[in-house]
Amino acid sequence: MKPETAGRSLLVSALNACRSRVTAFIRGRTAVREDADDILQEISYQLMKVEYPVENVAAWLYRAARNELTDRARKKSETVFSGLFSQDQENEFLEDEIAVTLFGTPDTPEGEYLKAMLWDEVNQALEELPIAQREVFEQTEFYGLSYKALAELTGDSVQALLSRKHKAVAYLRERLRSVYDELTEE
Repeated sequence: MKPETAGRSLLVSALNACRSRVTAFIRGRTAVREDADDILQEISYQLMKVEYPVENVAAWLYRAARNELTDRARKKSETVFSGLFSQDQENEFLEDEIAVTLFGTPDTPEGEYLKAMLWDEVNQALEELPIAQREVFEQTEFYGLSYKALAELTGDSVQALLSRKHKAVAYLRERLRSVYDELTEE
């Protein structure tokens, strides 16, 4: 057996030996079971890619799990476009329906029409934004650019970009809320 193959076998054995404890650790820190499973899969993959010997696999897995949980928490703390519709629960505003319509797959011709109409409203609302707000919103939401990368491209501070995006999201939320209200008036 090649040394590389033997090393991988040892890693797999060690991973299997502490999998249930690491899984419990991750599940205790996540609300969604699928997220916990994704994190376990990700850190298992990372472990297999390690090019140096890992002396204490369990410690390595816990550290990798903590790091992955932290990274995911940071990503969730950003206001993402598809999630910007769930923050106004007081008024029973069904913003999730708009998100599902915008990002889901329509089942009917009416659903296709509604999706196209909502995207037209989103695009029109984006055009109404000041260009700096629109650009940071589009770059982070539609093109997946990080604030750090965008800051390097524009020369603006990350804080300035976050502020612009916050203002853009607030405007879009209000603008799309009025569209929703018009659609649901009886």
